[in-house]
Amino acid sequence: MGLGNSLQTAQGAAGGGGVGGWVELGRHTLGSEADLISVASLADKRYYMILWNTIRNGAIDHIFRTNNDSGGNYAYRRSQNGGADGTGVSSTHGCPPYMGSQNAGGNDAFGNVYVSNLAGKEKLAQGHAVTTQAGAGAGSAPRRQEGVGKWSNTSVAANRFDMINGDSGGYNTGSEMVVLGWDPADTHTTNFWEELDSSNGDGSGGFSTGTFTAKKYLWVQAFLDGPSADGEIGVNGDTGSNYSHRRSFNGGSDSTVTSNGNWSAEGGTDTPILLNMFFINNSANEKLGIIHSIRSETAGAGTAPSRKEWVCKWANTSSQITSFDFNLTSGSFSTASTVKVWGSN
Repeated sequence: MGLGNSLQTAQGAAGGGGVGGWVELGRHTLGSEADLISVASLADKRYYMILWNTIRNGAIDHIFRTNNDSGGNYAYRRSQNGGADGTGVSSTHGCPPYMGSQNAGGNDAFGNVYVSNLAGKEKLAQGHAVTTQAGAGAGSAPRRQEGVGKWSNTSVAANRFDMINGDSGGYNTGSEMVVLGWDPADTHTTNFWEELDSSNGDGSGGFSTGTFTAKKYLWVQAFLDGPSADGEIGVNGDTGSNYSHRRSFNGGSDSTVTSNGNWSAEGGTDTPILLNMFFINNSANEKLGIIHSIRSETAGAGTAPSRKEWVCKWANTSSQITSFDFNLTSGSFSTASTVKVWGSN
């Protein structure tokens, strides 16, 4: 979906030397409670990235539609908390960010969706979401969803995305959807993602990013090369019991960790790990993250890599993330270890 190219051009533009990359096409931020968040009149781009964040008032759910089409023209497959897939066909709504009824504890949800947008083909989407539905505070683990979907229209490009609440409550003030676009022909220099930090391990233990400018949305990629000891991720130097997460290892059942001093990254063999992470980073709300990671395991094609899919939260509701910490229970990350942080408001 142009992901690698967009990262490269975002890096170049941040340094003043690149063009193209993800550009903001539109956003809708609620100024008062409502049941609809809609971004319309979108420029025709080959790919879209959708970032969304809802703050609930009462019971809410999330229904996703394209081009204001309410007909039975969608099909989707999704899993909640690592459970068995559920499917919908000839549906009136599409792929994530549908999260089911969110009406207990917590008050926040965050997700990202990628959409392939070729007018003459069905529009394919994949998305991931995290919510504090299980309850506020680090004592409860967040919930997660992953899913794919399609809009079966093969005559027009997507130009509008709606997120609709069908439950008894509403999306509260500040709830938002941002739509980004990427096309191989783009030559703009107004990239949505700004590089905030680039840091490396020094071979003497763990390492941290510098203190970067606080942004509402964060995109973080880390390559961690270190010993077999467990890796730990924290933010802002906080080592208190303010973290919780939910994750699945190699497609297995979800496990949860609550009231912890960090997000436990990986353990196992002495091989590199790559992490791709998105965060919603509003000061007054718990910080929610969506993370995917891969560990190479034994070198060579004779051993399959391992994977983890997880969601996490930092229960702080008074400040924003302005640094990341990568630590180990023992040993050191090598100088090949690196992390890059992009952000935008």
